[in-house]
Formats: sequence, structure tokens, C-alpha cells
Amino acid sequence: MAESKARVALFLAALAAASLLALAPAGAATTCAPTQLTPCAPAIVGNAAPTAACCARLKAHPATCFCQYKRNPSMQRYVNSPNGKKVFAACKVSLPRC
Repeated sequence: MAESKARVALFLAALAAASLLALAPAGAATTCAPTQLTPCAPAIVGNAAPTAACCARLKAHPATCFCQYKRNPSMQRYVNSPNGKKVFAACKVSLPRC
């Protein structure tokens, strides 16, 4: 249980760091905020099923942001992880080819 909480905390820290790095420059049409995906943390870092809130956030998140996360060293290990891929599949959200 403590290990799972530590993983969620690490995931949330990575989200916070990535949100600072992934913000689009002024005037850009899309702003990527990985903190919007916080409801997915238990499913991505643990073995929980994704919640309806998680799936709704994934579906509403711009696909271009997922490309940024796949290239971001703080986020790529979550997006590209087996659990991350399971969450995307369970929510019926396709990861874009970048």
C-alpha cells in the first residue's frame, strides 16, 4: 500500500513538472496541462481500472499533447508504460503516432 502511494505521488510530481514544461507558448492554440489527467494516476501507476472521470479526461485531452508527453522525459515512462497503454485501450482512446 505504501509503495502504491509512493508511485502515485511520483506520478503527480511528474505531472506537475511536465505541466510547467509542456505549457504552450503565448498565442498557441493548444495548452497542454498534464495535471488534468490526475484522475488516471491510480490506473497508470497502479493496477486499478480507469474511472469514468479518467476516461473523460483522456478523451477531452488534445492528441497533440500526448505527443509532447511521449517525448517528455518526465512523462514518457507513464504514457508508454504497459499500464498507460492499458488505460488508453480501456478508455478507447488512441495514442497518436508522433
